Amino acid sequence: MTVIEDEKDPFDAIVDAPFDSALSERYLVYALSTITARSLPDLRDGLKPVHRRILWGMRGLRLDPSSAFKKSSRVVGDVMGKYHPHGNLALYDAMVRLAQPFTLRYPLVEGQGNFGNIDGDNAAAERYTECRLTRTAMQLMEGLDEGTVDFVPTYNNEEEEPSIFPGLFPNLLANGASGIAVGMATSIPSHNVAEVIDAVLELIDNPHVEHARLMELFHGPDFATGGLIVDSKEAISQAYETGRGSFRVRGRFFAAESKDEADQQAGIERLGGGQYQLVISEIPYMVPKGKLIEQIAQAIADRKLPILEDVRDESDEQIRIVLVPKSRNVDPELLKESLYKLTDLETRFGLNLNVLDATRTPMVMGLHELLSNWVAHQIDILQRRSRHRLQKIADRLELVEGYIIAFLNLDRVIEIIRTEDEPKPVMMAEFGLTDRQAEAILNMRLRSLRRLEEMELKRERDELLAERADLEKLLDSPARQRTRVKRDLTALRKDYAEDTALGRRRTTIAEAAPTVEFSMDAMIEKEPVTVILSQRGWIRAARGHLPLEQDWKFKEGDGPAFALHAQTTDKLLVAADDGRFFTIGADKLPGARGFGEPLRNTLDIDASAQIVELIVHKPGTQLLLVSSTGHGFAAVTDELLAETRKGRQVVNLKDGRKLVVVRPIAPEHDHVAVVGENRKLVVFSLEELPVMSRGQGVTLQRYRDGGLGDATTLRLEDGLSWEMGGDTGRTRTEKDIHMWKVARGAAGRLPPQGFPRDNKF
Repeated sequence: MTVIEDEKDPFDAIVDAPFDSALSERYLVYALSTITARSLPDLRDGLKPVHRRILWGMRGLRLDPSSAFKKSSRVVGDVMGKYHPHGNLALYDAMVRLAQPFTLRYPLVEGQGNFGNIDGDNAAAERYTECRLTRTAMQLMEGLDEGTVDFVPTYNNEEEEPSIFPGLFPNLLANGASGIAVGMATSIPSHNVAEVIDAVLELIDNPHVEHARLMELFHGPDFATGGLIVDSKEAISQAYETGRGSFRVRGRFFAAESKDEADQQAGIERLGGGQYQLVISEIPYMVPKGKLIEQIAQAIADRKLPILEDVRDESDEQIRIVLVPKSRNVDPELLKESLYKLTDLETRFGLNLNVLDATRTPMVMGLHELLSNWVAHQIDILQRRSRHRLQKIADRLELVEGYIIAFLNLDRVIEIIRTEDEPKPVMMAEFGLTDRQAEAILNMRLRSLRRLEEMELKRERDELLAERADLEKLLDSPARQRTRVKRDLTALRKDYAEDTALGRRRTTIAEAAPTVEFSMDAMIEKEPVTVILSQRGWIRAARGHLPLEQDWKFKEGDGPAFALHAQTTDKLLVAADDGRFFTIGADKLPGARGFGEPLRNTLDIDASAQIVELIVHKPGTQLLLVSSTGHGFAAVTDELLAETRKGRQVVNLKDGRKLVVVRPIAPEHDHVAVVGENRKLVVFSLEELPVMSRGQGVTLQRYRDGGLGDATTLRLEDGLSWEMGGDTGRTRTEKDIHMWKVARGAAGRLPPQGFPRDNKF
């Protein structure tokens, strides 16, 4: 193969460099490009390049608010071909966002057709939708033809595009921005334009105004979808002072059809018979309505919201999500708090005022610095516009002066034009005209030679001279410049005043009341039940408080063990003889139509363990716990509740010992009575019994052989009672038991005559 000497060898271009340094240099270039030309908005117009190019392209297509709509595909194709060489899908998505009234507080594009909805559905394809600019977008681009900003070449050097938009509309704070760059991100909520302008006017009057004064005028975010911000004013102020923070955003409950104003504000619609329903009228920003309803329905299905019966979407143009509580007894505030906790009806919106300043440097700014920089930008725009206008005035004055000279010497001018082959240099020499003036005179129409035209020219000259004087004064006086910006901002504010549909504040800022502490127990509807536990550990719950002595049906070979009255809101404590305690909610028990279900299906009770006691947990109640060896202690039921299936080990048992006694201690009891299998009885003060959450306990009675028979607590004055044998059902009480009262740990003595032979109290 012949190698042509003139051709360069491609391998000559290879640079020998360490891979890590080459990679870091190239990645740094990419990172800077992402930060400055893609993801972060410019402080001055609040736009990223893609949005700026879309609006500029639409302006070039003359899609102003008074013109007809054009196909979105036409706009996307034009912008992609001329200014933004990226995928049409990305461009169209960006344009759709500019047109969605539930995404942008002040839309910059007016859409016709399906531009998506708050349910989270996407827009129709670009060939089916049409668009044009809004009045707000025109205000943002106002002044582009007045020399206010620099123009830069497009990516292919065929066109030019503005580096920034000069309009007075404060788009950065008005519409907010979000984006993720390399190593940094931005998150700016939308705000109310009238409040932003009020803060700016205060800043212009007093450049050193304190942050607290700004926050009196600038209250915080104003989202497109409304809702409530429930943080304190201090927390909101702190976030804007530093440029970083977050806000708790909640949906709004509002029932427009309610006649009572209090119910209306609380979102309660009365249905009669004490029944009611709640209505959600606004949802947090950027939460799709369909997703929120799906979350609520899933919470109902998963029984995380047992106090909620149903959720319905009755929305049309206005959001209306109807919540039907389980019963009329459900507290509306409790239902709201549970929805805030379990669904996206309450979200957090982060604040990160990370923007590009006038030198394209990314920086996190506080509110004061942000507004100061924006005011400086607007004054710079005003100065550039004034200088540009002065240049235009100078150019026009030059021509007007030439026209006036021509009118004053009209006959001579006509004679020169008629007789001279080259009239232009003759006129310039004779009347002292410039080249432009002479050319303009030669290009005059004959109809302009009227007497009236001469008067118009002199009037125009006087007006231009007066305007030039005003502009020169303006440029020489910073005070005049600030006054002009204030005047223009005040005029702009009228379009976004509080009494206009677009300017009315949508998001309410009100610190939330202290959170209603609730647990899942609070969501359970309170109903009486009768709990039955069989000897083999099958449990069930019958509705209502039924007689405990009635005959219950059991499986063959099974029989009754425990029966008690409870409420569905109660927790039941199950004590096993291995010293473990388990917890189960009364609302979780199966119904009593069958035989119930094995308790071991729900709780991990050891197969060899026997259930000693089943009791209803009541806060603050103490239990007497005694093992088969006569060791015991008192425990508070609050510390025995177990969160898991495995329960909680409370009594430590060794060498085959068992937990024998689990008995509530009545508040009035002051002594403990213990009887052993050896039929010896001791009575000692309750103060000698330690209160513990876990352990082996202390010796209650000493045995030479055998173990514990039974233990109980009593009031010494009342004496000791026990049931008499036989069918009489009578009890006997021994009032005088002082002879058995000893110190804890004694052996004891034989009980009173007639004490049961089974040694059970």
